[in-house]
Amino acid sequence: MCPAGWRLLAMLALVLVLMVWYSISREDRYIELFYFPIPEKKEPCLQGEAERKASRIFGNYSQDQPVFLQLKDYFWVKTPSVYELPYGTKGSGRFRLAQALAGLDCSSPCDSLKCRRCVVVGNGSRLRNSSLGDTIDKYDVVIRLNNAPVAGYEGDVGSKTTMRLFYPESAHFDPKVENNPDTLLVLVAFKAMDFHWIETILSDKRRVRKGFWKQPPLIWDVNPKQIRILNPFFMEITADKLLSLPMQQPRRIKQKPTTGLLAITLALHLCDLVHIAGFGYPDAYNKKQTIHYYEQITLKSMAGSGHNVSQEALAIKRMLEIGAVKNLTYF
Repeated sequence: MCPAGWRLLAMLALVLVLMVWYSISREDRYIELFYFPIPEKKEPCLQGEAERKASRIFGNYSQDQPVFLQLKDYFWVKTPSVYELPYGTKGSGRFRLAQALAGLDCSSPCDSLKCRRCVVVGNGSRLRNSSLGDTIDKYDVVIRLNNAPVAGYEGDVGSKTTMRLFYPESAHFDPKVENNPDTLLVLVAFKAMDFHWIETILSDKRRVRKGFWKQPPLIWDVNPKQIRILNPFFMEITADKLLSLPMQQPRRIKQKPTTGLLAITLALHLCDLVHIAGFGYPDAYNKKQTIHYYEQITLKSMAGSGHNVSQEALAIKRMLEIGAVKNLTYF
């Protein structure tokens, strides 16, 4: 081969090497941003670290906001809510809410913790065969969502539950099976009927059947000391700051954050270190991939839910990019 031919071959080889290097570096960067390998030791916990990083997204939101609604704040609050549910307590349901709050505590298991290491466990299929159970159980605070089961899945999702966020339609019919004796069951109210439901449960009154898109449990055996009602402030800033949703929406348009994204916002308010696991949906073209680790429903079930999963994915990626949260599973 002539010298010119060798030079051309050498240049092509160099270009190929540079392309491979660039591809690998980009992949490493992707893994660094969106995948956090299981740590062998507890990561150092710096007080206020999550708040400082989250402020880049939420702005000057206040950690002084109460996590749970309580009767004294409800009646004597200096700045009454300007929004109706799910973003505030203005309007209908106020009497039912007052009745429900009269029987509830507002303390948090995090109050006594010096530094709070938290993990929000999503319900995604990425948890299946993840073997993350032991890792999840080592966190100070484990937040779970809706009726996602623990029994039978401990190896992948753990067995510890500090808080479980739910709304009436997603309440597990036998909460003692899937939770610890000291688990806080935190009601996320989307509508006034949700206050009505929890009030009838606490007062053991005749159960409400109408007004729900899915029948909530009519019998719900829970100790009232374990129940809390989440401050709608967290739903407000999740919708506003993460998803840019309007606070006032026409009734026919009912866009709202998922419980999972809401739980991450709560954790960033409550905790010093926030990790997530089991978040992310399949690609839209993947019609057969299940969306939960515990059941066989697909992305089709999200149609008409009012959730914009693509927009939520972008919000989570943004939080991962700035280091506000880290991921135990790939995203």
